[in-house]
Amino acid sequence: MVNLKDAIPSATLPVGVFDSGIGGVSVLRHIRQLLPSERLLYCADSLHAPYGSKSSDFIRERSRVLTRFMIDQGAKAIVVACNTATAAAVSDLRADFEIPVVGMEPAVKPAAAASRSGVVGVLATIGTLKSAQFAALLESYGRDVQVVTQACPDLVERVEQGAFDSPVTDKLVATYLQPLLSAGADTIVLGCTHYPFLRRSIMRHLPADVMLIDTGEAVARQLKRRLQEANLLDAGEKATDTEFWINRDTDEGFRQTASVIERMWESVGERPRYHRLQV
Repeated sequence: MVNLKDAIPSATLPVGVFDSGIGGVSVLRHIRQLLPSERLLYCADSLHAPYGSKSSDFIRERSRVLTRFMIDQGAKAIVVACNTATAAAVSDLRADFEIPVVGMEPAVKPAAAASRSGVVGVLATIGTLKSAQFAALLESYGRDVQVVTQACPDLVERVEQGAFDSPVTDKLVATYLQPLLSAGADTIVLGCTHYPFLRRSIMRHLPADVMLIDTGEAVARQLKRRLQEANLLDAGEKATDTEFWINRDTDEGFRQTASVIERMWESVGERPRYHRLQV
């Protein structure tokens, strides 16, 4: 266990956020909106994306490696901005590291409460849908509704490539939504942090009365609560930049990932700074 009791993090230190690639930037944007003074560093484990097809042991090890790296960079708290990594690793991270660790999970609870038809659809990776955590969510909050799940191979890869609105992506989205809509779902959960970047494509295939839910905003609120509880909330001046750490095996791949992040981050109005992630 990493013992941080003798070196309590300062409120001015950064918050570390990681995902299997760049999808967690959807969560990062909510964090930045809610917590404008926080310094943020983001690790895009793009070399190993997607996590949804990896073993639980592999995901746990990568999560430990990335968490250690961010703590070495001074992180005072960690956000696991990935449903699959949360399911596989968040319990171990909380046991191994004595700083706040915030995870995420598909928003089955609010979706069940919002549904009028009693049918909730969930789009997610195979890894998330097979996890014990997701099974527990269904047991806790899915008893009074029918939950229809749909694994979405290739959607993460399409986002990693920046192909948000391509015909291929749009066709995949339509294919994955069809079983949920045919089952009568009136509320659909985005169970992967990559999927909010496909919102425009998703909305094209949804009837106007179908609600779309993602969990990024709820994660940002939980992070704020945890920082307040630990007296780690930064109340200083507005942050002026965010550090992005990217691991890709070629210079071209690195530039491609940085370019996609640039598109994702442009609405924030803040300068991104890019570094090579070599862990």
